[in-house]
Amino acid sequence: MDQQNVDKASSRTARPPLSEKVYTALKNRITRGDYGANEKLPAEKDLSGQFGVSRPVLRVALEQLREEGLIVSRQGAGNFVRVKREPALGYTPVETIADIQRCYEFRLTVEVDAAGLAAQRRNAEVLDDMDRALDLLSDATGSRLHREDADFAFHLAIARASNNQYYAETLKALRDHIYVGMKMHGDALMSDGAAALEHVLGEHRAIYEAIKDRDAERARSVMRGHIIHSRERLFGGGMLDLSM
Repeated sequence: MDQQNVDKASSRTARPPLSEKVYTALKNRITRGDYGANEKLPAEKDLSGQFGVSRPVLRVALEQLREEGLIVSRQGAGNFVRVKREPALGYTPVETIADIQRCYEFRLTVEVDAAGLAAQRRNAEVLDDMDRALDLLSDATGSRLHREDADFAFHLAIARASNNQYYAETLKALRDHIYVGMKMHGDALMSDGAAALEHVLGEHRAIYEAIKDRDAERARSVMRGHIIHSRERLFGGGMLDLSM
């Protein structure tokens, strides 16, 4: 074999296999928060199409993620993220009901401004992300359920639509904290019945429509109202005095 062929053969063996590239890409998505803890990964056929590989190649990558404890397979349901990331901004865990109230208070500053900016800066791609999350919320509402993953995905899409990474990164760092409030709020909604779930779905749709219409003030207003109503449903008249 001449030197040129040796070099080509060496180059081919040095090149990582397709499964390794898919594994690395999926791992990066998980660790940076594109897929949250306990969130379901896209179906195998969708992932195969995204990466342009066969399903056997994809399954090698998924098996490597399973071996590392990053995902877990649930029979008949698919693959779910197993990793629990530490909050990137160093927020302490939620320990008391007062912490949940503080989280709502903080969201009223961050998410209201993010919604206003999203109305000014959004593009078709992030509107599609919001629309998909709304579809999931609508399906859950029709089944008399509340999906915290779809709820959070909707709010995160709005933060991304602001085109300011600090809003999105802050929400991702607060994911576990926000989930606690969303889970408790969802339980309260399901106890109150179908009308309560439909009302909250309507609030989400109103936010989407304001952002779609590029109405920044309305987007801020409906987002503020949505978070306040969520807090009120959870706490009722029992807001805590957080004075030092």
